[in-house]
Amino acid sequence: MHHTVEIENLSFSYPDGHQALRNLSLSIGPDEKVALVGPNGAGKSTLMLHLNGLLRATQGSIKVGGLPVTEENLGQIRAWVGLVFQNPDDQLFNPKVFDDVAFGPLHMNLPEDEVRRRSMDALAAVGMADFADRISHHLSIGQKKRISIATVLSMDPKILVLDEPTSGLDPRARRSLINLLRNMERTMLVATHDMRMVAELFPRTVVLDEGCVVADGPTQVILGDEALLNAHGLEKP
Repeated sequence: MHHTVEIENLSFSYPDGHQALRNLSLSIGPDEKVALVGPNGAGKSTLMLHLNGLLRATQGSIKVGGLPVTEENLGQIRAWVGLVFQNPDDQLFNPKVFDDVAFGPLHMNLPEDEVRRRSMDALAAVGMADFADRISHHLSIGQKKRISIATVLSMDPKILVLDEPTSGLDPRARRSLINLLRNMERTMLVATHDMRMVAELFPRTVVLDEGCVVADGPTQVILGDEALLNAHGLEKP
């Protein structure tokens, strides 16, 4: 079985010349749950946007599910990679919750009953089945974050890529989101500053700083290395 994600020598510079990723290599296996940590500006969000082709490498290569991230593979790769942004308002644009969750499957040209089934399954998976007919605008940020995850689950992705899923959540919403992620059987790459969540949920942690992978290993080992955490602006949970 090939790795779900295979990144080799990836570099990326923004048009203003800022180099966000430098010669970065990373492999993630099937059903592996990996935390991506590092200071602000380390390149975490930039890396995530490469995984479904929203940004394109200046050099190096990325494969998802064995397919190179190229123009002709984008449709397939975007169906495989469920990217959930930090701010749910970047993800949700329909007034009604159901319409947001159904948007992906609808554009996969699935039959109407399949679209409905997938959408309701996705809402049930995030504990929001009763919210299908609600107006997104009126929901709390914790509820919106769950709906954002449902919008990608409805497309049945191979890999979930989440940017700061617990940011802005109160303790109860944070706890329910962590329980939700714990019970999901799929490959996950999650960028976060929430080191307690990292310790609790992710067997493997990758530390990114200045666009480079500076450490990659078992979470317990990385979180136990205080010198490493201090050097890269991370707090021990």
